[in-house]
Amino acid sequence: MPPAAHWTPRLRGVLVVLCVVLFLDALDVSMVGVALPSIGTELHLSTASLQWIVNGYVLGYGGLLLLGGRVADLLGRRRIFLIALAAFAAASLLGGLVDDGGLLIASRFVKGLAAAFTAPTALSILTTTFPEGPARNRALSIVSVFGASGYSSGLILGGLLTGLGWRWTFLIPVPIAIGVLVGGVALIPRDRPSAEGGHDLLGAGTLSGGMLLAVYAVVSAPERGWTDPATLGPAVAAVLLLTGFVLVERRVAHPLIRLGILRAGALVRANLSMVALFGSYLSFQFMMTLYLQRTLGWSPLRMALALLPAGLLVALGSPFVGRLIDRYGSQRLILTAMTSLGLGYLWFLTTAGTAPNYLVTVLPTMLLLGGGFAFGFSSITAQATHGIHDSEQGLASGLVQTSGQVGAALVLAVVTALVSTDGPGSGGFAPYHPGVNLVTGVALVGLAFNLLPLLRRPRVLRRA
Repeated sequence: MPPAAHWTPRLRGVLVVLCVVLFLDALDVSMVGVALPSIGTELHLSTASLQWIVNGYVLGYGGLLLLGGRVADLLGRRRIFLIALAAFAAASLLGGLVDDGGLLIASRFVKGLAAAFTAPTALSILTTTFPEGPARNRALSIVSVFGASGYSSGLILGGLLTGLGWRWTFLIPVPIAIGVLVGGVALIPRDRPSAEGGHDLLGAGTLSGGMLLAVYAVVSAPERGWTDPATLGPAVAAVLLLTGFVLVERRVAHPLIRLGILRAGALVRANLSMVALFGSYLSFQFMMTLYLQRTLGWSPLRMALALLPAGLLVALGSPFVGRLIDRYGSQRLILTAMTSLGLGYLWFLTTAGTAPNYLVTVLPTMLLLGGGFAFGFSSITAQATHGIHDSEQGLASGLVQTSGQVGAALVLAVVTALVSTDGPGSGGFAPYHPGVNLVTGVALVGLAFNLLPLLRRPRVLRRA
């Protein structure tokens, strides 16, 4: 693979298509986050119901990410990518037209299902197109810039569009998705499906059912309680299905997922790091969105501008992460990211009091969190796919993204239960403190996991 300066026009075009898909995903998540209070007011949804607009998406996304990445490996990345992208556009259109909270959540679930195939497929197309090393690291950095730009743009667009009506935050992604679909058809080269593993239907069924039920149980538990039949039933069924999946994969000739991939220490650390990164970051954003708009009465645009520095820092810092990975290795950058996240939340807890000041508390926190995300996302992805064969790149990408989404679902569900205990209102920031305590603990646990290799080998920090 030639250096970036000598990439062919078609290769650059493929990278643009993949970048815009991740831009679209980040754009959608941040726009909907800004619109949550307005959606709740118009559709009469409680805080507990609002979190399902986020977690309905996460349920579909996290439940099928593993299957989505592996199906792309087995049936052809281009085919799966294009079909899922078309479904994403249709679900976006549906979400902008419905008038019922239940139907809106259902559309988000379908959209999450589609993203469960587009996201890992896009990354596996990238990692199989750009070989491991400087070319792949640079491509991942460029993708991260687009993702960060999507998040930043989504905050601003969400603030502007919510003023016109929250439905526009669901409708805007439709023409973008259609444009990317046309570009994908024209530019992404056809690939041959894997000759092995395509007939593991029992494995596919048990994995899909088990993951969906597991994520549902995790999201429902904080609100309903672990002993509630509506939680306990899906949890038990998920354990049985996932146990059956493991038994099937050990015996089938061509398994859907090679379980031996989980023995890679770097891959396991990457997955735990992604849980800490997404679980803490998205939950904190959820709390700040409700606090600034519901409690302080800020407009959607003012709230978006308040959170914007984190996204801008990711957009500005991500172009340099690829070079830093080449020079220092992904593990050092992940340590830096986890440290920045932990310091951000600790600073917020130390200075917030009952009414956080923006310049003293919120702005420094968002800068530290933005730095953590800038260093973390690309380096965690690079660590997760390091040394993995091309035939399993979709699986590795799906694993690390599943960890992020399931981690986000779990932490957000618990945070919502803690915040909903008293509910946002006139009590200042006090009702949100338990949630911030939780996300701080999650970030610090993520840091601790990445310190373990240093304790085992104090003089050696290998690149991974």
